[in-house]
Amino acid sequence: MPLEELPQTSESSDPSLFQGLPADPGPSSSAPDPRATLLVVDDEPAVRRVLVMRLQMAGYRVLCAEDGEEALTLFHKEQPDLVVLDVMMPKLDGFEVCRRLRAESCVPIIFLSALDAIAERVAGLDLGADDYLPKPFSPKELEARIATILRRVGRGSGAAEPLEPASGTGVLRVGDLVVDTNRRQVNRDGQRIALTYTEFSLLELLFREPGRVVPRAEILEQLWGYPPRRAADLRVVDVYVARLRGKLEPDPRNPELILTVRGTGYASQRLGDAALAVAG
Repeated sequence: MPLEELPQTSESSDPSLFQGLPADPGPSSSAPDPRATLLVVDDEPAVRRVLVMRLQMAGYRVLCAEDGEEALTLFHKEQPDLVVLDVMMPKLDGFEVCRRLRAESCVPIIFLSALDAIAERVAGLDLGADDYLPKPFSPKELEARIATILRRVGRGSGAAEPLEPASGTGVLRVGDLVVDTNRRQVNRDGQRIALTYTEFSLLELLFREPGRVVPRAEILEQLWGYPPRRAADLRVVDVYVARLRGKLEPDPRNPELILTVRGTGYASQRLGDAALAVAG
């Protein structure tokens, strides 16, 4: 069912799944694109019903799937701009769906899960998800996170990106890396290094001012759009830094490009004018 219709009669949802849900939710003004397409994947009808209502009222086109296999089928047919993905589902769980999507697409993914353990969050983010929201959650907070991600990545982010290396204005050399800030691509020795949109945004933030220490809280607010409310929120930053190091550093256990400043955050190595320069 590509588009789940709202029921004609009101049916109560499980109140334990949501926080702060108003009786008559108004449309959100934070949606960056009123026709962006979202794919909501959850095996609980109550969750799907409430999210469809809220997100449609916010101006989005909403597709629904109740299991992982249906989610993949809908994704290939509709190419949504963002996926809201439950973890525990029949047929294929959310982690496996994310793994398969990441093998072919950079579409933004937000996990929803009753599993709030740090290990579960890390596992989801390590697969390439852009955010992780534990249940119970506020639909308003989900709307805000969706709007933030779409504002950052824009429409059509799930489409295949061009593979050929770029040159010219906006191309920087960071050590042996060639970073094209216009196409948001990174190459080493002519070989493309595949980064998600969020990973590239983290790279840009850290290398905007080489040598400056960027606190983890600032990274979270700049890239994900919300301040840390608990220690687990900052783990999002740590996981993404680890992912970025794994792709860029010759030896991720002894990083040279992205340095840890204990108790504060991260800093890019000050490579000097010769190493960080416009590539022509």
